Amino acid sequence: MSFTYNRTIHLQDTDAAGVVYFANVLSICHEAYEASLEASNIHLKAFFTHPPVAFPVVHANVDFFRPMFCGDKLEVNLFPHKLGVNKFEVTYEIMVENVLVSKAVTRHVCIDAVSRSKQDLSAEMIQWLETNRLRAAYAPRALDAEGAERRKSREIL
Repeated sequence: MSFTYNRTIHLQDTDAAGVVYFANVLSICHEAYEASLEASNIHLKAFFTHPPVAFPVVHANVDFFRPMFCGDKLEVNLFPHKLGVNKFEVTYEIMVENVLVSKAVTRHVCIDAVSRSKQDLSAEMIQWLETNRLRAAYAPRALDAEGAERRKSREIL
């Protein structure tokens, strides 16, 4: 299965309209990313504090299909995918009560932490990608779930 991160929406995650503030969805996705690294036995303090290589986000996007409210119980499913020798992307599917409410993507590039030049992915990241890729390959996913949610949202509006 894919890596799954569970989280409750807090008041601080919402805006004046009472729904999750758009930028906070990426924060929640990053929490899921960190949790997946930790679950793969990657020591987070060493990973993020003065590492030899870094994995900055070079692209991010979020699609919203339904609003998320304070108290909602999220299930964030994480699907990483290797794009080349020095880059990968992670797709996040955010569910509330088994309904796809949002989908996000972050693209990362591996760089030398000092020179900031591109580097090949580290062995631990290749292992993380392989472990989670295998989980994702066996995860049952509705291929057209995103399209169906978009159609439902348009009908409601």
